[in-house]
Parts: sequence; C-alpha cells; structure tokens
Amino acid sequence: MTSMQSDSFANVTFVRPATFFINGFSNVPHAKYYYVFLCFMYAVTVLGNSFIMCTIYLARSLHTAKYIAIFNLAISDLGESSALIPKLIDMFLFENQDISYEACLANMFFVFHFMTMQSLTLLTLAFDRLIAICFPLRYHAIVTTTSMFLTVGFMWILSIALNVSLVGLLTRLSFCRSTVVNSYYCDHGPIYRLACNDNSMNSIMAFVCFALFVCTPVILISITYFCIAVALLKIAHGAQRIKAMKTCTSHLMLVAIFFLPFLSVNIIASTTTIHPNARIINNSLTQTIPPMLNPIIYTLKTEEVMQSIKKLYKRSKVNTTIERNMKCIRGN
Repeated sequence: MTSMQSDSFANVTFVRPATFFINGFSNVPHAKYYYVFLCFMYAVTVLGNSFIMCTIYLARSLHTAKYIAIFNLAISDLGESSALIPKLIDMFLFENQDISYEACLANMFFVFHFMTMQSLTLLTLAFDRLIAICFPLRYHAIVTTTSMFLTVGFMWILSIALNVSLVGLLTRLSFCRSTVVNSYYCDHGPIYRLACNDNSMNSIMAFVCFALFVCTPVILISITYFCIAVALLKIAHGAQRIKAMKTCTSHLMLVAIFFLPFLSVNIIASTTTIHPNARIINNSLTQTIPPMLNPIIYTLKTEEVMQSIKKLYKRSKVNTTIERNMKCIRGN
C-alpha cells in the first residue's frame, strides 16, 4: 500500500458522529417517578441557592471573604444542576435521547467544570477554617476579600483550562462502532471508551483530573482538619472548643455529602460488579443531592446566615409598614 493510499484510508476511517445516543435510564423500571423526584430536587436547588446568593448580596454583614467562597459554591451548585437535570429530564422524559456531537461535548464541559468548582471551593473553605482556628489573630490579615477574589479567579481559570483540555482531547477520537453512551449524560469515561482509535491520552487526562480535583482536595481537607483537631485540643476551656467546632460543622457536612458518596461509588465500582441501573442511579444522586442540600445546611447550621436572614426580614417588614403608612397619609 502506498503512503497516499494509507493517508486516504486513515481519512476514511476517522468518524465523527453527528449524534450520540444517551442510554442511561432506558432500562430502569418506573423511571418516570424518578424524573418527578429529580424535578423536585432541581426546584429546591434553584430556590435554595438563589436564596443564599440573594441573602449574601443583600446582607452587608456577609460581605466578607468567607462568604465570597460560599457565594461561589452556590453558583457552582446552581450551574452543575442546571447543566445536568433539565437536559436529563428532556432526554428521558420526552424521549429526546439523541444529542448532537457539539452539544454533547458542551454538556460534558459544563457538568465537569461546575463539579470541579464545587470541589475546589470546599477545599478553599477548609483553609479558611484552618486559618480562623489555628491563626485567629492573623485571620483578617491573611483572608481578605482581595485574596479570596484572586483565589476564586484562579480556581475558575484552572478548572476551565483543564476541563477544556479534557473535553478537547475527545475531538481526536474516531467513533466508528457504537455511539450509544451508557450513562445518563455525556459522561467522559463512557464516551472515550467507545473510540476505535488510541484513547490512552484521554485515559491519562481522566486520571489526572480525578487525582487533582477529587483525591487531592480530600487529602488536603483531611490534613487541614487534623491540624484543626490538634489546635482544638490545645484550647483549655471546653466552651471555647465547642464554639470553634461549631464553625466547622456546616463545612464538614458539605464535604461529607459531596466527597463520600462519589468516592464510595467509584471504589465499589472498581472492586466489585455493580448492576448498570444501580450505578447510574447512585451516580445521579451523588451529583444532584449535594447542590440541593448545600444551601439548606448553610442556612440552618450557620448562625451568621440565620441572623442576617432575620435582620433582612425585619427590615422588609419595617419598609412595608412605612410604605403602608405613607399610602394612608396620601389617601387622607
């Protein structure tokens, strides 16, 4: 075979499909009840995260470095759920399971980007708690609004750069066999494994992203809380120790809700055989429950937020009373 014939053969065999078929919930019994549940979760996620963002924006007492990170977490929660749930419901409830090649890659990027931002923001909040408890006198000098804005900006740039690379590498793959994706969205792993040419770079990039955005934050957060525990043991008064611990409870709950299900599903999947339906349901819950619970936990478990909500409510009542009185005066 001549080199010209070889090049022609290579060009013919490279296949970029027009669409992918998302096969996720097709074989799950009574799946429509699950879609209703997902609709409910999405509504709660949108309302809860919008509420926490509005509270932070309106309450001047929350205009601090820590709440810049929490605001960013709410944006990430809202972004991930909006990238995942509406498209999922459209695909499976209304049977639009074919998704164009470009739309599939875009959907993958946004889901992965906002999940990365959730992970990095939880890591940033862990460092915030570390400095607040271990270096309380230097807290306001180290954790400033400027430093937090720069940190959040760096996280966005890092996440966009690596996830663009992750998704962009898929464009070099040829899909000459099946285009059926065994997931509930355009998931990276199930898609790159469909390729019929070399996908080793995609596998390496997937491992790098998992190590950077899942394993590394978990390890660093664990080290952070070990240092916090050592610092708390040195506090003589029990009341002060409990007060310091209370400032960490909401963050620890968010970390547990986000990382533990995700890690456990991946560990179980790598050690034993899980039924495809069970894996898909577990993964979908892992990705949709944390964004719904995060604002609820921060509202109920953080005293500063509760106090700010009460002040905003009182202010709105006063403003309503003044407006009503002004109308009565004008009417008379």
